[in-house]
Amino acid sequence: MAARKTRRPGKTRAKTATPKKKSAAKKKATGAKGRPAKKKTAVKKTAVKRPAAKKKAAAPKRAPKAKAKAAPKPKAVPKAKIAPTPAPRRPPNDKRGPQGRDAVARKPMHRPLPREAAAPRPAPKAKTKATTTAATQASSQAGDLNLLTDLIAAARRAGADAADAVLARGVSLSQAIRLGNPEKLERAEGQDLGLRVLVGKRQAVVSTSDLNAALLAELVERAVAMARSVPEDPFIGIADPAEIAQGWVGLDMADPTEPDPEWLLETARIGEEAARAVKGVTNSEGSEASWSRSQFSLAASNGFAGGYQVSRFGLGVSVLAGEGTGMERDDDFTSAVYRSDLKDPASVGRNAGERAVRRLKPRKADTAKVPVVFETRTANSLVGHLVGAINGSSIARGTSFLKDRMNTQVLRKGLDITDDPLRRRGMRSRPFDGEGIGAQRRNLVEDGVLKSWVLDLRSARQLKLKSTGHGSRGTSSPPSPSPTNLSLSPGRKTPAQLIGDINRGFFVTDLMGFGVNGLTGDYSRGASGFWIEKGEIAYPVSEVTIAGNLKDMFLNLEPANDLEFKYGTDAPTTRVDGMTIAGK
Repeated sequence: MAARKTRRPGKTRAKTATPKKKSAAKKKATGAKGRPAKKKTAVKKTAVKRPAAKKKAAAPKRAPKAKAKAAPKPKAVPKAKIAPTPAPRRPPNDKRGPQGRDAVARKPMHRPLPREAAAPRPAPKAKTKATTTAATQASSQAGDLNLLTDLIAAARRAGADAADAVLARGVSLSQAIRLGNPEKLERAEGQDLGLRVLVGKRQAVVSTSDLNAALLAELVERAVAMARSVPEDPFIGIADPAEIAQGWVGLDMADPTEPDPEWLLETARIGEEAARAVKGVTNSEGSEASWSRSQFSLAASNGFAGGYQVSRFGLGVSVLAGEGTGMERDDDFTSAVYRSDLKDPASVGRNAGERAVRRLKPRKADTAKVPVVFETRTANSLVGHLVGAINGSSIARGTSFLKDRMNTQVLRKGLDITDDPLRRRGMRSRPFDGEGIGAQRRNLVEDGVLKSWVLDLRSARQLKLKSTGHGSRGTSSPPSPSPTNLSLSPGRKTPAQLIGDINRGFFVTDLMGFGVNGLTGDYSRGASGFWIEKGEIAYPVSEVTIAGNLKDMFLNLEPANDLEFKYGTDAPTTRVDGMTIAGK
């Protein structure tokens, strides 16, 4: 019989985040590249006490820690200062074990619907509860900023010439169903802290999800030691006090309510039922409704201290149409900062089903050079390619096909590409960037002429320019340039008018692959959609490749008038003449 392990009292072990260890869940804290790391709490087994055979001598008291050590271990922690975490208790007759208890906890609280498609239900009534108020938000933000300010002061005392720190906290909730049966209920809460220290022209970034005071003190010492050992970078540094934001207006970026899990489940259910009710839909990949709230706080040794909250609501539905090898899939989704701004879940599901059915029995297109029309959900990728080519890091390295095009024509006359971080309830809105510089609306392209790069402080110094307020700060990496809410200005024609004079062409509804060469501008991507004949949508097309060069594509680009602000990057239906279609 295997001996059970016993746990010696007074022994605890603490983890610290190793600076070089990166987590896929850590995302940009102030640049909309993602959300904070999700931290899951594991259930610990209660230690089992064995009958004492002999009374052992008491363990000698630990000697006090020396003030200085010649070669301290990297993960040494003053154990005496950390209180042991008590193990959770469970009833003595509970023999299910941790996995059994978790399974019971995950058991759906709702009776599943029959698998056959049901008639769409009306939109659910909002079941939400207020979770934050202006007072509680301000109190939480103030506490985080005080923590960061103290951490920066400790870094200065340890030898750093300058420092900044960011703290991201987040909570999320999601419900998913498939074929009427609940498949997932997830709630996650997490926090992540990142500290950047500068010693001369050297810098180091460390991060942790444990905010224990002793561990943070060790984190500071380690960061300063790392900074002293890395090569110099003449372009690094925090913002000058004259550059930092001194005040900002509210952008209404956080819905103060948290949805009830039942409301999320019902929203997902309505979306899927509406999709399955569409004639021709034969299966479902599922429907998921989600909500999240994140809080970001940033402080620096130049005197900047600020923070804000953001919330997200979302619904996505994906279904299949047809049978056997002739099946086709498609989806639709909606996302918003406020729950009240979400699209009706039934319309989202119905659109997903209709899109899937329209794709049935696709044909192969002939290889030809024809006009290509991008629907809105694919046209925004063209804006992304252009803005990626004017990113300050690429320009400073000389690796962009637009590196020499400042103040030259890159789009048709009359067209603008705008970056607007101050849009109310915008998906990527923020009052300041990841380096504490105030956000401002600007036209990157104005009247077709390239007017601005996308710059953070480092890339701006490389190019001998000023930051455009596009620094995006993560907890485990230095700032880098990143855009906010991007949009291409609309044209005057409707989408139907844009297609109306095309004798033979291709309407793109889906893109695959990443065949874009940022150095030359060569463009080649897999696509599917519909063939255009005599100004009308004729039949579905799949397995084709569209190709061209982005320089020519941008100059030939013509947008319709159907611009909507629903993603982080938005564009109307867009036509590009003279592209090559590679088919059969």
